Amino acid sequence: MNYQELAQKVIGGYAVSPAEALLIITTEDKDIYTLLDAANTVRFKYKGKKIRLCAISNAKSGRCSENCSFCAQSSHHKTKVETYPLVSENEIVTYAKDAEKDMQATCFSIVTSGKTVHSEDDLNTIGNAVKKISNETGMNRCVSLGTLSKEQIIKLKNSGLKRLHHNLETAKSFFNNVCGTHSYEERVATIKAAKEAGLEVCSGGIFGLGESEEQRIEFAFELKELGVESVPINILNPVEGTPAAKNYKPMRPLDILKLIAAYRFILPKQDIGILGGRELNLRHLQPLIFPAGANVILIGNYLTTKGQSPEKDLEMIRDLGLEIESNV
Repeated sequence: MNYQELAQKVIGGYAVSPAEALLIITTEDKDIYTLLDAANTVRFKYKGKKIRLCAISNAKSGRCSENCSFCAQSSHHKTKVETYPLVSENEIVTYAKDAEKDMQATCFSIVTSGKTVHSEDDLNTIGNAVKKISNETGMNRCVSLGTLSKEQIIKLKNSGLKRLHHNLETAKSFFNNVCGTHSYEERVATIKAAKEAGLEVCSGGIFGLGESEEQRIEFAFELKELGVESVPINILNPVEGTPAAKNYKPMRPLDILKLIAAYRFILPKQDIGILGGRELNLRHLQPLIFPAGANVILIGNYLTTKGQSPEKDLEMIRDLGLEIESNV
């Protein structure tokens, strides 16, 4: 395959087929740098030199009723994760301000454990925090709260919410291997409700759970069909006590780069972020996520695991001659 020729076709409006995407994700190792050069051409066309930094707040931790195989916060698994109820709106806002000031993040997401927000008081607290972040920072406001009704989504939008994060996690054909307490269709319904309410949607998933390369491509086309604006790619960071940790087979760094490149070709205009697990799984190849097609990273810590220091991430971006996106 002539990757650069395909890149020019994509820039011209061509839609990559599943068969072509599968050829990309199964590229021979000897051709990886040719592939990255072409993926970088597509990324640069639509995203330029700008890298977006997102930060999250683990605003409510543990005791989740769902049994997602990878999740440290599930009550079905025996993990050592810290558990606590929803923190105060002031704590959320303070963390958002710190992320903007100290880490140069331009997008902030409030994340809570659990299938949904059951309490009206909790929803009000989150809405009030969103409103304060809207009024007191320049950050893009996002939440990740599980399954939500359209009414809940509209209420949050009226508080200043811009984007809903709701991962599908994996391809529909593999979903039952990942979660048995709710369905893939339930997740899709929340995404559609957010789109109907006029919000942007951030939706991706976690890789390295045992899915095939074909299913990784299937998943990308499912996200494309839903019209999501941002696709976060997480690579399994196994947590002791979870079913996924028992069957953990690390993805090779080069295979992760091929995955990113395939998603950039399939989703040329979308934001593509590399989030959880990048430090563990990519190690010294982390900088190559950007030529592979990524234009977003999560800066700071993740929900239950530590991230690379913000200083190292900022240095990595600058050393590559890239620029950190600004709210100005």
